[in-house]
Amino acid sequence: MGKMIIAAMVLGLSVSSTWAQSQRKECGELKTEIEDKIKKNGVENFTLAIVDKDAQAEGKVVGTCDGGTKKIVYKRGG
Repeated sequence: MGKMIIAAMVLGLSVSSTWAQSQRKECGELKTEIEDKIKKNGVENFTLAIVDKDAQAEGKVVGTCDGGTKKIVYKRGG
């Protein structure tokens, strides 16, 4: 039981660390990383937009950057 709790704590810290790192990333750098991953999954026709965190944008939020002040929005198609 103790090992499961420790494993859950490590996983939780890992996930929160990854999330925090993505918020600190510069938006252009993160956008390029996300583009590469999408293309590797075989998607060719898509857009990624960097917008203010509170802005309304059509699509799915796939990342946050610049200290959480901006978000990256994915929309499939052209």
